[in-house]
Amino acid sequence: MKKLFAVAAIAGLLGSTAAFADAGADLAKAKNCLACHAVDKKLVGPAYKDVAAKYKGDKTAEAKLIEKVQKGGVGAWGQVPMPPNPQVNAAEAKTLVAWVLAQK
Repeated sequence: MKKLFAVAAIAGLLGSTAAFADAGADLAKAKNCLACHAVDKKLVGPAYKDVAAKYKGDKTAEAKLIEKVQKGGVGAWGQVPMPPNPQVNAAEAKTLVAWVLAQK
């Protein structure tokens, strides 16, 4: 019985991880993030994998990046500005940033 529970728990975690990945990718598409960013290569803005690597271990990264998604910014990756994204609400920004930071 314990083994069955453990297998079910692991399957649930794997399923939720896949759902999280899909939700983040789907949101990035829906909010037009992929017009300037890609997961694995620089376009106008940095690759999401590079963002995740740059902020790995930074406990303040999530808050900084949520603000940058919503308000825009310049300077972290050169002089090309990231425009503000008023179409992205706070919950969506949090989901997007968590997904970006999870890229490897």
